Parts: sequence; C-alpha cells; structure tokens
Amino acid sequence: MTNTSLPVILDGDPGLDDAVAWLLALASPELRVLGVTTVHGNVGLPLTTRNAGVTLALGGSADVPVYAGADRPLIRELMSASAVHGDTGLPANELPDPQREPETEHAVNYLIRTAREQPGEVTLIATGPMTNVALAFRMDPQLPQLLREVVWMGGSTAQGNRTPAAEFNALADPHAAAVVFTSGVPLRMVGLNVTMQCVATPDRVEALQQLGTPVGLACAQMLTFYAGAYRQRYNLSGGALHDPLAVAAVLWPELLTWQDMHVAVDTHEGLNFGRTVCDLYNVSGKPPNARVAVAVDDPTFFGRLLERLSRL
Repeated sequence: MTNTSLPVILDGDPGLDDAVAWLLALASPELRVLGVTTVHGNVGLPLTTRNAGVTLALGGSADVPVYAGADRPLIRELMSASAVHGDTGLPANELPDPQREPETEHAVNYLIRTAREQPGEVTLIATGPMTNVALAFRMDPQLPQLLREVVWMGGSTAQGNRTPAAEFNALADPHAAAVVFTSGVPLRMVGLNVTMQCVATPDRVEALQQLGTPVGLACAQMLTFYAGAYRQRYNLSGGALHDPLAVAAVLWPELLTWQDMHVAVDTHEGLNFGRTVCDLYNVSGKPPNARVAVAVDDPTFFGRLLERLSRL
C-alpha cells in the first residue's frame, strides 16, 4: 500500500506551544514526521533539545530522531522567552523523560541530507527562530528548490509581541529570517495577526483536561501556565495557540485565508528591528515572496486540534 502521508520535518524551540503543535503533528495521519530539529529560542538549545525528546515520548513517538541545531542567532545576541515559557520551557508535572539520545548529526546537515534524499517532497514546519533553516540555505544554495515548502510561525502583518514592531521568532534572529525570505523557497507565513485570534480560553483548557489522558492533562497544564502572561500583557483570557496554527496550516490550509505578498525583514538596529514588513497592498510593486495568512476560522481550528489530541 502506498504511503500518501506528507513527509515533514519539525524545526523549533519547545516551548509550550511548540509542544502542543508537535503533538498535533504526531496525532495526524496526514503527516509523517521524519525528524525533529531544535534551535535556540524560548529557552536555550540544551533545554529545547531535551524538550523535543520529552514531547516525542509524551506523544508516543519516541522513535522519531532529534537533531540539535544552532545554539545562537547568526549575528545578534542570544535572547529567550523563559519569562513566558518557564525556566525549563515545559512547566508541567509528570512529563516523561526522553526515550532516546539526540542524534550526533547536526540539524543543519540533517535538513540538507533529507531534502536531497527526497527532492520536492519534504515540508519544513518551523516554529522558532529560523537560524537552522538559514544556515542550511547558506551551506546548500540549492536547498530552497529541493524543499516542497517552508511553513513558518513567525512575524506579523501588524503588531509585534516582543517589541511593538517585532514578533519573538523574527526578532530572535531577523538576519536568518531575511535569508529565508530572500531565498526563493516556497514559503507560507503564519503570523501574530492570525495566531493571536486563537486563544486557549479557560473553557478550551478545561476541554483538554477533560480528555483525561496524559497528553490532554499536560497540554492543559502547560497552557494554564502560559495564560498568566497573556492576561497580564495582552489582556487575553488565555495563551495564544501560535505554533499549533502553523501545523494546522499544513493539515487544513482551507481554515486560513491566504494572501500572496512581498515580505521584507528589517535587520537594522532601531525601533523596527526584527519587523516583518508585509506589503499588503503591493505599494512597492515587488513580486510576492510568501503566502501570508490574513484570517482564520478559529472555532473549527480548535475543534480539530482537540479531536486530534484526543487520539494520543
């Protein structure tokens, strides 16, 4: 029987919402997770790499290999989001330990090797700073033409969340994001303008808890931890489901409204450092280099997320 599932690599910095996103991917038969690559971001690389193993063990996919990647941005100084994600990145009780050690091969080499072994087939879902992706593109200039597409949770058509102008994943390595946006790779961007509409409200957290499974309970606990910062900073009733929406965009692209546009990343120090400058109205006349999500069917998205997580 032919395997029709889509081969994907998950690249990210788990992190609370990364973990929920990766559990969604693991629970979805439409996707075949080839491997996980980790990067600096929400917490440091040793923790994001351990958290990847924890997430895979929780999702019953401990056989999926983990490849550690870049421990710092290309140029700027290292930053983290431990104030939101906790000191460990996964603040939940009774999480399993990783079931296998990370691979010795570097994440960047793994990305290049896998894309070359399956040209035109692999989708890369990136939910953190794009340092690994940019390094791979620099090491192998043909790589953007070898990937099926890159789907990135990052940036915004409007506001930032780490600065007034910049979203965290973009700000954590804007030079890497600029490399990817100028590479010619088929690229979709799922930014704050849509992810901030997808909130883990108390009733949604309760629905996860009511699943009664280790996955449901862990997700509920992690999203409860997350909620405090979002209530205080953004006046929302819970944490935003940023990274799960990027996985959902691969599974169910029809849940989002997409607009082709030119996106530039501001790499100049100053107020707009790390901003994704989205040309919504094509005032620049530059050709589009990304499909950007501009609207989302949030109720359907959460319903499907809940149903998939119930399978684990």
